[in-house]
Amino acid sequence: MDWRPGALCHWSVVMCRNIRTLFNFDPPATPEEIRAASLQFVRKITGFNKPSKANEASFLAAVNSIADASSRLLGSLDTNAPAKNREQEEAKARLRGAERFRGVQTTQEPSALHSHVRHATIPKRQ
Repeated sequence: MDWRPGALCHWSVVMCRNIRTLFNFDPPATPEEIRAASLQFVRKITGFNKPSKANEASFLAAVNSIADASSRLLGSLDTNAPAKNREQEEAKARLRGAERFRGVQTTQEPSALHSHVRHATIPKRQ
């Protein structure tokens, strides 16, 4: 199993921070997308990005169980709403994010321990 952050997640090269809605899309969610959401859920509730060898079997069993349950759930749901277009929904999400973070500037603050961390600063009101 590849435990690298984002290995099963096509939305981010680092690690998905949010589990995306998978229901009512055309084309439907793929098994890979369902598994990526399941992996993210298990990571979130355990606090592990990569489980230890002692916990790997339990971690993987949880991911598999949640992926199976999610697949069954998605297959059993009905709606009268038209299916959503994945590209249009992603574009809307990017616009919402841009709007949310408009005016937030990022600066690189040097730190002996955390030189790789980017910090957000909010401009002062005038």
